[in-house]
Formats: sequence, structure tokens, C-alpha cells
Amino acid sequence: MTEQIKAPSNGDRGLLGRLGDRLSGAVSQVAAAGALIVVFIVLSIIAPSFLTADNLFNLGSQTSVNAVMAVGVTLVIITGGIDLSVGSVAALSGVLGVLLMAQFGFNPLIGILGGIVIGAVAGLVNGLLVSVVGLPPFIATLGMLSVARGLVLIATGAVAVFGAPESFRLLGQGVIGAVPIPVLLIIIVAVIGHVVLTRTRLGRYAYVMGSNMEAARLSGVPVRRYTTSVYVLSGALAGLGGMIASSRIYSGQPNFGEGLELDVIAAVVIGGASLFGGRGTVWGSLIGAFLVAVIRNGAVQLNINDFYQNVLIGVIIWLAVWWDRYQRRKLGGDAG
Repeated sequence: MTEQIKAPSNGDRGLLGRLGDRLSGAVSQVAAAGALIVVFIVLSIIAPSFLTADNLFNLGSQTSVNAVMAVGVTLVIITGGIDLSVGSVAALSGVLGVLLMAQFGFNPLIGILGGIVIGAVAGLVNGLLVSVVGLPPFIATLGMLSVARGLVLIATGAVAVFGAPESFRLLGQGVIGAVPIPVLLIIIVAVIGHVVLTRTRLGRYAYVMGSNMEAARLSGVPVRRYTTSVYVLSGALAGLGGMIASSRIYSGQPNFGEGLELDVIAAVVIGGASLFGGRGTVWGSLIGAFLVAVIRNGAVQLNINDFYQNVLIGVIIWLAVWWDRYQRRKLGGDAG
């Protein structure tokens, strides 16, 4: 009697798909971590000033802006969305936060919170455009990129804003012991982001929505609410990133953040998140953020033109997305 082979059920395929996604993400994170170590070692050898205490201090502080923003963008990308507006929102938040202190006399804490709220409002608009109006995330956030940048220029007349209290410098330049405050902010935001992704309903639903939005909707997930929530969080963290950047340079710069979304998205994708949704971790995105920052910092140490840095980051994004598609095909996932 011939033995019949039972085809795997939908549940089996779903389980295999999830296991494949986890394995694929882990491989990407290990690869990114390995690349970070290799680049760090190479730069330590060929760039004498790279391994100095001052440069490493600056590197940690510089990375904080991208790393904090990458946590928010990770949440968005896991749901299958994208946020192209984070650079412009960071600029808008940073400038208006400084204006609150310089022109209206608010203390630094209120100014910083104001910048975060401004970012959250921009994220709320993005979220509503995607979840309620039905615009594709690419279009909604591309529009916000332009709107936020225009509002920055209107608010400042394209002129930098100065006059914040001296204590505002602490956010981006201060230290606790030997640790820069921006680095501590990376740790705090990363831990909170990890808890949100792994221990809350928002995190669970984000992965479900990114894996299959229609199935999530049919199973009772309040898709609109949670889609909006991830964009609000992304906007709020972009606002915090903008305030850190303004503190580091002790001013509100209207041209800040131009092209910053490229580095942030690159960090998230390099760290193992899939642009097709359903996969990503906070820790992977942090590895990606530090890799991008080390590459840019090393390029400065070696006097490599910014134009070549942008080309290199773009190529890295291509490779990361290609690697994601290749792994999904190899592991039997849907490459989109």
C-alpha cells in the first residue's frame, strides 16, 4: 500500500514562515554586527585619530540622533510601512523647540517636551493619512517630508535660531560620569522600544500586521488604531532626535536633517528589518545605526567626500534589501 504524503497545513506553513523570518533576521543581525566589528577594526588601523577618546565620545553622541529615530522607524517598517519624513520632522521639532525657549522663555524641559510633541503631531498626521484616508505610506510620509520642511523655513525665514538657555546644552553635550547623556538616551529608548515590541499588544500586533495586514484585520486587530500609533511613536522619536541635534549644536538649524531619512532607514534595514514587513528588532536597528555612523565618521577621518559616503550608504541599502529577498525565497517566505 502506497504511503500518502500529507501536505503541510496553512498553520504549518505559517509557523515555518515565522521561524524562517526569525532565522533570516538573526542572520542579518549577525552579519551587520560582524561588518561593524570589521569596519571598526580597519578604521582603527588606517585612521590614527579614529580610536581616540575624543572621537569615540563624538561618535557616540553623533549616533544618538540616528539611533533614537531608528527605533521609531523600526516599528513602522515592521508593520509594512515606511516613514520618509523623519529628517524633516526632526528639523521642525528641533527648530520649534528652540523657538519655545529662545523667544517665549520656556525652560529647557518644556522646550524639549514641546519638540517631542510637535514630532508626535506630525506622526499623527502621517498615521491618519495612512490608516484613515488610505494613502500609501510612501506618499503620506513623502508629503509630510515636504510639508515639515516648508514649515521650518516659514517659521525661521531660513535663518538659524539661537538664544536657548545654556542648560539646554546638557541634552546633547552633557555627561553623567564618563558616559555622554546622548548615549544614555540611546539605551533608555532602546530598552523601552524592545519592551514595546516584545511585551505589549502594540508590538505583537505590529508583527501580525506586517506579516499579513488583511489577515490581521479579519482576526479582529484594530488595524487603524495601531497603524496610527506606530507613526505617532516614530514622529515623537524624530522630535526627540531633533532636540538632541539642536542641543549638540546649540541652535535650531532649518536645514538640519536633509537626507537623514536615508541613514535612518538604512540603519533599520541593515539591522535585519524587512521592508516587506513582519520582521525587525530594536537591537538590530541599533547595530545598523552604529555601522552607518562608523562608516560616516571613518570617512571624515579619511577625508572622503560626503558625496561618496552617500553613494556607499545607498549601495548598502540595495544589498540589504536584496539579501532580505534572497533569504525569503530560500526559506520559503514571500518576498513581495
